[in-house]
Amino acid sequence: MSQLADPETRPAAVQVPLRPREDASVAARFARSAATTEGAQLRTEDFARWLAGRGRANRFQVDRIPFDELVGWSFEEGTGNLVHRSGRFFSVEGLHVTTGEGETPGQEWHQPIIKQPEIGILGIVVKEFDGVLHFLMQAKMEPGNPNLLQLSPTVQATRSNYTKVHQGADVKYIEYFIQPGRARVVADVLQSEHGSWFYHKSNRNMIVEAVGEVPLDDDFCWLTLGQIGELLHRDNVVNMDSRTVLACAPVGDGGPGALHSDTDLLSWITAERSRHDVLATRVPLDTVPGWKRGEFTVGHENGRYFNVVAVKVQAGNREVTGWTQPLFEPQGLGVTAFLTRRIGGVRHVLAHARVEGGFLDTVELGPTVQYTPDNYAHLTGADRPPYLDLVMEADPSRIRYEAVHSEEGGRFLNAESRYLLVDVDESDGNAGSLDSPAGYRWVTPGQLTSLVRHGHYVNVQARTLLACLNATLARG
Repeated sequence: MSQLADPETRPAAVQVPLRPREDASVAARFARSAATTEGAQLRTEDFARWLAGRGRANRFQVDRIPFDELVGWSFEEGTGNLVHRSGRFFSVEGLHVTTGEGETPGQEWHQPIIKQPEIGILGIVVKEFDGVLHFLMQAKMEPGNPNLLQLSPTVQATRSNYTKVHQGADVKYIEYFIQPGRARVVADVLQSEHGSWFYHKSNRNMIVEAVGEVPLDDDFCWLTLGQIGELLHRDNVVNMDSRTVLACAPVGDGGPGALHSDTDLLSWITAERSRHDVLATRVPLDTVPGWKRGEFTVGHENGRYFNVVAVKVQAGNREVTGWTQPLFEPQGLGVTAFLTRRIGGVRHVLAHARVEGGFLDTVELGPTVQYTPDNYAHLTGADRPPYLDLVMEADPSRIRYEAVHSEEGGRFLNAESRYLLVDVDESDGNAGSLDSPAGYRWVTPGQLTSLVRHGHYVNVQARTLLACLNATLARG
């Protein structure tokens, strides 16, 4: 029979120090930064002059070219897919989507899609100055941006970029995101990109707090979260990659009250994912019906949706200073909006469980409205997208927020959307009803913020609006 060891001779248990599961001070520090609209490094009123100066300091030019002038890119024999000779970066292929049961059963369509399997880093370095967190932001040129130069994260790089497949210069500040000990992680989550244009694309969205001094490059500036919030009210200044990272900021959950509990909300999302049967299959680009390839474009025969085009780029401050590439160019200005109202004194937004062919899962939460109106101009009455006309015809007194923002300028050309927050109430009938229709649910910004801490719950357009909504709430 075994006997217990004598306590006098038993080895002492190793005492392992435990850490708090969450740093309660982080949200307060971000809130202080959001409330600070004048930074220690650059005044908000001087920002436009600083950005214009960075534009003058570098040479930028983007020209459309025919496909046969692409260098390193070609339409693959046998499939027609537009691919790079290295086998890296991305490819333009075809996608066949069919939907079964769900909100829109029996739908089927074909389209070109971007296949970019590698996961990039979108990251912002933060550091305290005078007791306030500041964000290290970059004046970065992207060939698809309408005004070329916009405010981007500290790092905005694909794996091909920061592993130097292109044999260019080092990605500045990448060490803070990939080298242990250089920074403390504040937020780190895989998020989807545009599910209508990318196939299963994710990026690593990160916020890290630097340890020690951080040298400041000429194309970078330190701004508070409040300053960035002010800039989010200006058209085409803060780029999409910055907006999605900012949506991941731990700004707090906004209080305990909501129309639906977090458990009920998660159950509803799970039910929405379960009830939609979506089959998305990659197919050769040459086989996509309704799409025609010409000298300069691959476009839809009805002139809707988007074109695939080619450009030649010169950019003096990029890791590679000149290149050619394909881009997707949408046909028309998008409209992206949350309907918003107070319920029990708490701000809520009407989220839509959206199906997009390129999502890794069947459904992510999107804005109430996410459409390009020109694509639906031929439709009337009940065939029109839900809530689109209400948003487009909203009285100015109902618009809490409005700005034009461009989408990802590294893959999309002149892709702009009018982003809005539109107030509704009980007098607006179904739009303001608490009993929302199938596929829609009232949620608080705090609930969206909690969901954004996990990947593939909130789509990139809704994350932009969340960043804008947080900026609006910070204003009071």
